[in-house]
Amino acid sequence: MAVLNDLRNGLVIRLNDIIYTIVDCQHVKPGKGSAFARTKIKRITDGAVLDRTFRSNETVETVRVMDHKMQYMYRDGDILWFMDNESFEQHTLPMTLVEDSLKFLKEGETVTVKMDGQVPLAIELPNFVELQIVETDPGLRGDTVSGGSKRATLETGEVVNVPLFVQNETRIKVDTRTGKYVERI
Repeated sequence: MAVLNDLRNGLVIRLNDIIYTIVDCQHVKPGKGSAFARTKIKRITDGAVLDRTFRSNETVETVRVMDHKMQYMYRDGDILWFMDNESFEQHTLPMTLVEDSLKFLKEGETVTVKMDGQVPLAIELPNFVELQIVETDPGLRGDTVSGGSKRATLETGEVVNVPLFVQNETRIKVDTRTGKYVERI
């Protein structure tokens, strides 16, 4: 159980048998009255974000989340299949849990799957991934000196801005947190 002072960003909690993660937590100590925490909590199952205020006399059940390295195998309709790198067990996750990560997730990629016991809750991509550009406009000669960028479609279908000198079939490194081009490989 967690008390008011234990609440922080990234903490996984259970309210009314639903698992949430705290996205934003602000501790408020008014001049009059008792302290409270104003939070934004994200429901793990569908990603809905709710505003919730916790008073100083409330306790919250925390969830012990274990990280497992797993390899993304394939997609079957709305289900994604992952294989544990240590035990070789296969786990499924519904697409609603990983929709934000799909834009940088390719088959064979190793990710961190956050689990509550044997129940997968969410995935965490590595900070940087290497992807191949499938389609981009050719840069015009002389444009690379002035800088600038153009749009490029990656092998996962995501579109990112890249410098003008980057061509089709080029492998690039992308920051998964911001969705931005980092470097050419």
